[in-house]
Amino acid sequence: MTDYKNYSNKDNNNRDNHRNNQKDNHRNQKDNHRDQKDNHRDQKDNHRNYKDNPNKNNIKKPSLCEVSKKCGGCQYIDLPYKEQLARKQRQAEKLLKKFGRVKPIIGMENPSHYRNKVHAVFDFQRGKGIVSGIYKERSHIVVPVKHCMLEDEKADQIILSIRELAKSFKIKTYNEDTGYGLLRHVLVRVGHTTGQIMVVLVLGSPILPSKKNFVSELCKLYPEITTIVINVNNKRTSMVLGDKEQVIYGKGYIEDVLCGRTFKISPKSFYQVNAVQTEALYHKAVEYAQLSGKETVVDAYCGIGTIALTAAGQAGKVIGVELNRDAVRDAVANARINQIQNADFYQNDAGRFMRQLAEAEEKVDVVFMDPPRNGSTEEFMDALLRLYPERVVYISCNPETLARDLEYLTGKGQKGKYRVMEITPVDMFPYTDNIENVCLLQRSGR
Repeated sequence: MTDYKNYSNKDNNNRDNHRNNQKDNHRNQKDNHRDQKDNHRDQKDNHRNYKDNPNKNNIKKPSLCEVSKKCGGCQYIDLPYKEQLARKQRQAEKLLKKFGRVKPIIGMENPSHYRNKVHAVFDFQRGKGIVSGIYKERSHIVVPVKHCMLEDEKADQIILSIRELAKSFKIKTYNEDTGYGLLRHVLVRVGHTTGQIMVVLVLGSPILPSKKNFVSELCKLYPEITTIVINVNNKRTSMVLGDKEQVIYGKGYIEDVLCGRTFKISPKSFYQVNAVQTEALYHKAVEYAQLSGKETVVDAYCGIGTIALTAAGQAGKVIGVELNRDAVRDAVANARINQIQNADFYQNDAGRFMRQLAEAEEKVDVVFMDPPRNGSTEEFMDALLRLYPERVVYISCNPETLARDLEYLTGKGQKGKYRVMEITPVDMFPYTDNIENVCLLQRSGR
């Protein structure tokens, strides 16, 4: 690739390049200014520690991650794991104890490199060339990353190799300001149990130069790669994936085994990033459902059917609803792969679907609900109170919105009131301040 400095000298009169260079310089100056502020804070912290106790052991130690200050993704990166769990337990109890008993948090035995889905954004930076990594917190400045304590190690290695291949194949990275360039992102998904690997190349156009040679070189380095997919995102958007896909190697999906079931995972499918803790979470959820083999069960926000198909063997009938069309397609395929006959999946908004069930006076015994971080909707919860199932198992990745929704479900009128029987926190995301909770609600009157 042409050296950036020489390129600037040759095209000194090009107005567009001049503007772009000014923008790059401005970004670098802002970035350096933030780094200086971070360093200044560290120096002040060390100075305070030294004043409190002038002992060299009391001076702040370097972080376990060299980019943690810029990334902002691992708030607990330098906390011992037991202390991380203790903080999350206190957080769950503070927000949720008023509703019911909060059990001890379920932690991980090996809490590192657990993310089976790894995303990297690609960029060209002056003095560094092609880089890959993550966006700096609250910005679109790319922080170069070589390895991460949270991410699957093989996935990290593959991304670094793609970075080098991009240089040798002279593939230009996408420029968000100008809209020019090709390589925007790389997404790697790894089957925790199967070891299958999917690589998704997110490009600004559908044409990858020397495509066959690129695939050949990458698979030569990593023969365990199962499939490679080109995803086309030619819009100026912060969304990672576009609408169009082209499979250039393999089947276009991978499979993994979770809770004894085999699941097909496509590039856009929602699949929990921590397979080990997902098994613990789902086992607890199914335990809370108290299924006898006769119940009609609804799995709302069902994704590719992981909870529904895990519970299907202990239920009479399972109904899954999900808005994402690709996920529903995978859920139907997953039922077929696992030879499950008592599960049906529908592509619909969860709230609208629940309202339709209530209006049709359908009988539902158990509802699993696993909404996004912003929680459920009043439409969904009103329909839930009309359906009035015996038990509700609420899986939440945000204790604040869980507390809000529990307030609604436990205090909405007399007929539809629920009571919280038990809440179990699960540490799905070690080294971060995120916490998952699974909650059992029982119909009042029992």
